[in-house]
Amino acid sequence: MNDRDIYHQHDCDLCGGGDVAEIEIARVYTNGEPVHVCKTCGFVFARMRRSAERIAEIWSEEIYGKTYEYGKTYTARMPAVKARQTYVADFADVHIGLKDKRLLDIGGGEGQFLDIARQPPYGAQVYTVEPSPRNCQAMAEMGIGSFCGTVEAFRASPQSKTRRFDVVTIMWTLVNCRDPREMLDAAWDALEDGGHVVLAESSRILVPFRKPLQYYFAPRSQDLHAFHFSANALQGFLATSGFEIAAVNRFIDTDYLVVVGRKVGKSQTIPWQKDDWRTVVDFFDRWHVETRDHYRDA
Repeated sequence: MNDRDIYHQHDCDLCGGGDVAEIEIARVYTNGEPVHVCKTCGFVFARMRRSAERIAEIWSEEIYGKTYEYGKTYTARMPAVKARQTYVADFADVHIGLKDKRLLDIGGGEGQFLDIARQPPYGAQVYTVEPSPRNCQAMAEMGIGSFCGTVEAFRASPQSKTRRFDVVTIMWTLVNCRDPREMLDAAWDALEDGGHVVLAESSRILVPFRKPLQYYFAPRSQDLHAFHFSANALQGFLATSGFEIAAVNRFIDTDYLVVVGRKVGKSQTIPWQKDDWRTVVDFFDRWHVETRDHYRDA
C-alpha cells in the first residue's frame, strides 16, 4: 500500500470520546466500510481516515479534476449547486449582512459561490483557501484571490497571521475534510473579533427521510465524506470551537442545514444539545427499511 493511502483510527471529533458503536446497516451501502456513532454525544463519523493532504488530493484531482460530463461528473456550474450556494449567500446576508464584508471561503472549489457573494445584492470582498491548483488558476482568471493549499497549510503560512476577515464560509466542505476541529480553528483564527462563520451541510440526521439510503452513503472510501451532521452536532462543533450560535435555518423545510456562529472567546462555555446514540442507530435502521419498502430503484 502506498504511504499516502494508510488509514488511521480517530476518536469522536466532536467530544473526543472513544466509546463508539457501529451503524451496522451502513455496510450494505458503503462496500463494507464501517461508519460509527459516538456513544457519548451521538456524532456519526468514519473512524478510519487517510491524511488531510491525501483526501484533498483525491477531491481536487480525481473527483473535481475530471472533464465535466453532464449527469456523470460534479461541477459548481450545475443549477442545483448554484441554487444551494445562492441560498447560503441570501441566508447569511439576511442575518449578518455581506455588503463590503471581507469574506473567506474555505474550500472555494470553482469559485461559483465567491462570484455570487461578490455580486449585487451581496457585495462581499471575497478570498478563498482552495487545494486544487486548477481551481485556483480558474478563480485567478475570474479575478478572485486564493491561497492554493489545504487549510492546514494556510494556518501554518505567514499570510494567515496577518490577514483577517469579517465572515468565513465553510459550505459542504466540513463533511469532506479529515479534521473538522482544525478547519473551525482556522476559521476562528482568520476572523476579526465578533466576526461570523457560516456552516452549510446537508446531512440533517434525525429529520424525515428524503431519499433512499444508497444516495446518502456513497459506495466509496468513507473518509471522503467522513462526517454526518445533525443540527445538534453542527451547533456542537461551533459551541466547542469558540462560536456562539447566531442563526439556524429551518432545515426541516429544505435539503440544506445552515448554521451561523459569532466568534467569542474560546474559554467561554456555550451549551449545546447532544444526540442519543441509540436514537441515531434506530434512525438509520428505519431509513434502511423505508429505502427497501418505498423506493423502487433501491
